[in-house]
Amino acid sequence: MNNFKLSTIAALAATFGVINYANADQKTVDQLSQLKVNYQIVDNLAADHGVDCSALGADWASCNKVTITLTNPSNEIEGKDWAIYFHSVRQILRVDNDQFKITHVTGDLHKLEPTDKFTSFPANKVVEVPIIVEYWQIFKTDVMPRWYAASTGAKAKVIASTDTEDLSKFSGPLAGNNLGDTWKRTKDDHNILMTTENRFAKNADVSVLSPAELRGQIVPTPMEVTIYPQDADLSKGILLEAKDLDKAATEAVLKHFKALGIMSSASGYPIKASVDAGQFKGPLAVSGAYQLKIGEKGAEITAFDQSGIFYGLQSILSVLPANGSKKIATLEAKDAPRFDYRAIFLDVGRNFHSKEAVLRLLDQMSAYKLNKFHFHLSDDEGWRIEIPGLPELTDVGSKRCHDVDEKICLLPQLGSGPDANNNGSGHFSRADYIEIVKYANARQIEVIPEIDMPAHARAAVVSMEARYDRLHKAGKEKEANEFRLVDPTDTSNTTSVQFYNRQSYLNPCLDSSKRFVDKVIGEIAEMHKEAGQPLTTWHFGGDEAKNIRLGAGYQDLNAEKKEAFKGSIDQSKEDKPWAKSEVCQAMIKDGKVADFEHLPSHFALEVSKLVNNHGIEKMQAWQDGLKDAKDSKAFATKRVGVNFWDTLYWGGFDSANDWANKGYDVVISNPDYVYLDFPSEVNPQERGYYWGTRYSDERKVFGFAPNNLPQNAETSVDRDGNAFTAKSDKEWPGAYGISGQLWSETVRTDDQMEYMLYPRILPLAERSWHRAAWELDYQKGKEFKGGETNFVDKQALNNDWIRFANIVGQRELAKLDLAGVAYRLPVPGAKVVNGKLEANVALPGLTIQYSNDGGKTWAKYDDNAKPSVKGDILVRTQSHDAKRFSRAEPVGKA
Repeated sequence: MNNFKLSTIAALAATFGVINYANADQKTVDQLSQLKVNYQIVDNLAADHGVDCSALGADWASCNKVTITLTNPSNEIEGKDWAIYFHSVRQILRVDNDQFKITHVTGDLHKLEPTDKFTSFPANKVVEVPIIVEYWQIFKTDVMPRWYAASTGAKAKVIASTDTEDLSKFSGPLAGNNLGDTWKRTKDDHNILMTTENRFAKNADVSVLSPAELRGQIVPTPMEVTIYPQDADLSKGILLEAKDLDKAATEAVLKHFKALGIMSSASGYPIKASVDAGQFKGPLAVSGAYQLKIGEKGAEITAFDQSGIFYGLQSILSVLPANGSKKIATLEAKDAPRFDYRAIFLDVGRNFHSKEAVLRLLDQMSAYKLNKFHFHLSDDEGWRIEIPGLPELTDVGSKRCHDVDEKICLLPQLGSGPDANNNGSGHFSRADYIEIVKYANARQIEVIPEIDMPAHARAAVVSMEARYDRLHKAGKEKEANEFRLVDPTDTSNTTSVQFYNRQSYLNPCLDSSKRFVDKVIGEIAEMHKEAGQPLTTWHFGGDEAKNIRLGAGYQDLNAEKKEAFKGSIDQSKEDKPWAKSEVCQAMIKDGKVADFEHLPSHFALEVSKLVNNHGIEKMQAWQDGLKDAKDSKAFATKRVGVNFWDTLYWGGFDSANDWANKGYDVVISNPDYVYLDFPSEVNPQERGYYWGTRYSDERKVFGFAPNNLPQNAETSVDRDGNAFTAKSDKEWPGAYGISGQLWSETVRTDDQMEYMLYPRILPLAERSWHRAAWELDYQKGKEFKGGETNFVDKQALNNDWIRFANIVGQRELAKLDLAGVAYRLPVPGAKVVNGKLEANVALPGLTIQYSNDGGKTWAKYDDNAKPSVKGDILVRTQSHDAKRFSRAEPVGKA
């Protein structure tokens, strides 16, 4: 990671004159940095307990109560020239202590300041600051770390008690307080809180399978496979003969074999692989198809293309045990991918993730035959790729620190604090990016770069303003304006969905904006060319180019609540994006675009021309970026892809059809099933956002039917745990592919990234590659009613899940251990019956441990023995390599 050194910040600060420590009140800042902070969510149902949330302007008329406790462990802190900055993705609506005020800065950054009534922070005393916050806060990661203190002229300093990723160090528990339902979003929330007892009941239908029952099972599941009783012995290594597989791909495969203990050897088990496209007919005649024969004396792969050879070899790797055995089942398989597009999306804009973590991800994607890496390289919070000729993009836009004028860096966001020494800052050099693309290409993975626009562009806008200032001061006016992204006449008062001001949007009416986009596309395309993977898909982004007011929450209210909400805010204070830009006004007046709402889609059409001019055949975007185009033919590129991200229970099953019928390549990216930044279960101790669903675990992802969206109403519930009905009267041409998304707002470290991704990408890969027998054909007009109809064979689905869960738990997690992947270990289910402990786990094969003494010592749980226990019992799971554990949870008194 390319962190911005504090010495560099100081040097640049001196150049720009934005920081002067000479006369600073550093003593006050140093004292404030030692405060003990506690952030306690008191009541998520404040509207039901006497708070008029509507009068405070709360969306959905919803708000929650929080108490901030500040304990001063040392001498009295006096004076009023200070501020405590903190991160909150929820708006602060009211402060109920007249000694303090809270001001929104930008994005999630707020500052707590003293009012005229402030007296002091007394020595060794506690000060409470009760506040009212919009919406609700029901998972631990709603609280952000790295609060910091600042004072005029002083160096900002992180408050030490909040400088941690262990959020329990400064925030209180959500469940178990005197209100009892703190973990609920509304009083009508019917989700089930996952305790050890509830988890035990949920896991009860997942039986443990024997190794013999899992023998020869390939993940993802092939179209056809026949398993024979004999074994092949790979103990002497392998001898690979694959003249149709290029050198880089061959090296990637052999590296994977070596990681599982199988060396390349002249006397090893022979594997012969070749391309013979003529052998493939019908649904097998697609890229990635292969035929595999594993015999006692050798294996043979016949493939449709090079990718088919690669995937056939991955299938041999798949059946290798993880316990060190070198024997594999003999078998025959015929296989081909279900979808052309099988993707993982990774956001490195909100928080940066290292090159090493990205390469580990590409290794695992290739192992499970995922073939598209959608790389989100820019957002409001950071620009993450070096662009030659535009150094400010990384010198300024890739770094976050406390610079209120944002001349040397972006302001802190999402728990990054005042210093650029964490994953809030960082970027990939040109060489890094080329290395990543080469690495992906060797593993049959296409890298799809995304530079988000015209919204979510704040890092680019601030960077190009820094460039403008530099060149303007040098008298180079023409050069200064060459890539400027804002119209200086635009004084529009706008607030983006993430609470940024108008600098969140680049101006789509400026020629300089198009020059900027053209420059970036050209430079990234050149990197792909050097990496040996020509750029064939450009992702435009295009999402959320709108104001926050009357957003999604408002749309979900009933008519009565909508009127009440309208009356609680002053719409006149908010402009449409670019409304006061004279350039945009002129475009609308001249009839080049219908109105301000159509500007984002108009810009998408303009960018498609640039994409096409660079010889890139496809442009892709989030659906809101393309919504005003008549159909896919309106764009200049040969093909147009759309990431479809409506939630199903809000009618997404119907609008997906519209996109497909307009000729777009529809990539199913539904938040309620395949957003991997959402929690794995309904428990406050999990991490992630949850606006689309309260949880998506491996079982839910496995049961997702991506090519018959209405079917999912039978197998899942909505955000509040309620059944829903789904039906579409439109034709469905079919999905082009499926993508799992990891947005990084709450994901600050590489370990957290892997905790969220794994093992959920395994069932995602299964649904991407393999259509299960329990998935039904789409039928126009067929209605699925959750909890009522029974078109889906639930027993077949459950049996399939039991098989898959055992493969993951008994074999695949051990392979992730070998790869050094910090995957999430599921917390066990457990209960005590007649003094005996009974425990289970969602992914059978993991070791369950229990403790009688508060976690001081641990014993292995034996389901056959069912140990006698007494007192307070804790349970946890242990990884196969015994290096990591799930969180420990109480079972209760025996």
